[in-house]
Order: sequence, then structure tokens, then C-alpha cells
Amino acid sequence: MAKENHTIKSEFILTGFTDHPELKTLLFVVFLTVFLITIVGNLGLLILISKEHRLHTPMYIFLGNLALVDSCCACAVTPKMLRNFFSKNRMISFYECIAQFYFLCTVETADCFLLAAMAYDRYVAICKPLQYHTMMSKKLCIQMTTGAYIAGNLHSMIHVGLLFRLNFCGSNHINHFYCDILPLYRLSCVDPYVNELVLFIFSGSVQVFTIGSVLISYIYILLSIFKMKSKNGRVKAFSTCASHFLSVSLFYGSLFFMYIRPNLLEEGDKDIPAAILFTEVVPLLNPFIYSLRNKEVITILRKILKKEK
Repeated sequence: MAKENHTIKSEFILTGFTDHPELKTLLFVVFLTVFLITIVGNLGLLILISKEHRLHTPMYIFLGNLALVDSCCACAVTPKMLRNFFSKNRMISFYECIAQFYFLCTVETADCFLLAAMAYDRYVAICKPLQYHTMMSKKLCIQMTTGAYIAGNLHSMIHVGLLFRLNFCGSNHINHFYCDILPLYRLSCVDPYVNELVLFIFSGSVQVFTIGSVLISYIYILLSIFKMKSKNGRVKAFSTCASHFLSVSLFYGSLFFMYIRPNLLEEGDKDIPAAILFTEVVPLLNPFIYSLRNKEVITILRKILKKEK
């Protein structure tokens, strides 16, 4: 029994969504469509920003990096999930599981900091337009972007390192459509209290800091909007901010529910709807919310399409 209790499972089984064939086909088509639109939308936006010199400004640098991490998020989860819909072997090795979580944690943490940086950029642009080029220089923009990726890597390294203190000797069925850290905690034969505490502290710190930055920025932005003399200007600015804030709320709300709620290791079925929101829905919506509602991007796209004709 002592040896059995210290045996580390080398493979896990991802249970996915359902075993009903009809639902599998429907879900496969839905998620494949979502994945293709997400990749085309985000990579298309990234290519447009990289090639068009007029878009080499802090706002679009942040937006391009957001498109990159959203594409990475979709690629980290969806291909494996789609394959498992019709695969009899839903196995994932321990190290593949660790790699999937590491990659996803890195891009989602970077996403948090990029959204905070974008909110600050919009605050400076709207509330302090005359000081924009001094307060939001390209150098600061690059530093903030680099910091987001560094924070993402450090955050994921902490949790991955602590995963190696756990042993998995019981069931190897992960009740999820990808390899997340909470289902692994539930399968552990070792008390994951330390892991859970570190997850709560670090994930909570990241989200409180970035959500706080976003909220403060948007409060100042809204105050500036209400001071605008033009009614049409107020309506347009408020409409844009509302759509941005919707995307941010969906992303942070689902993350907060996943990793900061009480009793994290109970009721694992509740993880899946929240996980779908921040891994599938938000990356799908972001290109439309941040670019197709942007006049400058639409104008450049129209010019490119006219040239091709």
C-alpha cells in the first residue's frame, strides 16, 4: 500500500463534455467553427497591425499582443478537445498535462496584464490627450508588454513547480475538457492545501491588481465621457467603452469564479462553463469588439480590399 500510495500516474483521461454521439457531433461542429473564426480573426488582426505602419502605436501594439495570446489560448485547448470528441483514447500524459496547463496559465496571466495596460492606455488617451505621447511612449508600451509575458511565465512556473509535490495514485479521470490545475488537485493523494493556498494568493493578487487597474481607468474614462459637450460623442464613446467592458467582465468574471471562489476543490462540474467562457468565447469576441468597432481598422481594411479588387 505504501508503494501504491506513492505511485505517480503517468497518464490521465480527459472525460470531456458528453458520451452521447449526437451531442458529440453537434459540439464538434460548434467548437470547430468557433476555433476557426477565433484563429482567423485574431491572426488576421495581428498581421494587419504588424504590416500597417499607421497602427504601430501603443494602443494597437497592446491589441496585437492580445490577439496573439488569444490565439495561443485557443491553440492550447481546442485541438486536443476536438480530437477527443471522436477518439476512443482520451489519454494525456502527465508531462503533456503539465505543459498544457503551463502554456494556458502563461497566456491567461499575460492576458490579464495586457487588458490592464490597454485600459490605462485608453485612460491616458481620453483623459489626458495632450500628455499622451509623453505618458504612453513606445518604450513604456514595450516594457508593459514584456512585463505581461514575464509575469505570465513566473506565475505558471510557481504552480507547475508545486504540482510535482503531489502524488496521483487513485482515479486518473480528469473531469474536464483540458488539463487544468484544479482537477489535478482533486485527484491528488497528497493534501493539496499548500497548492490551493498559493493558487488563491497568487491568482487573487494578479486579478485584484489588474481588475483594480481596469476599474479605476474606466471610472476616470466614464467621468470624462459625461463631461463631453457633444451628445453624439458621448454616445459613441460610451458604446465603445461598454463593449470593451463587456469583454473584460466576461474574462475576469470567469477567471475569478474558477480560481478565487470558496471551496475550490468541490463541485468540479462548475468549472466547465467558466472555462468555456475564458478559453473559447472571449478569444472569439475580442477581435470583433476591439477591431471591427474601430474606425481606423475598418478604414485600413477597406483600402486593402479595394486594392486587391
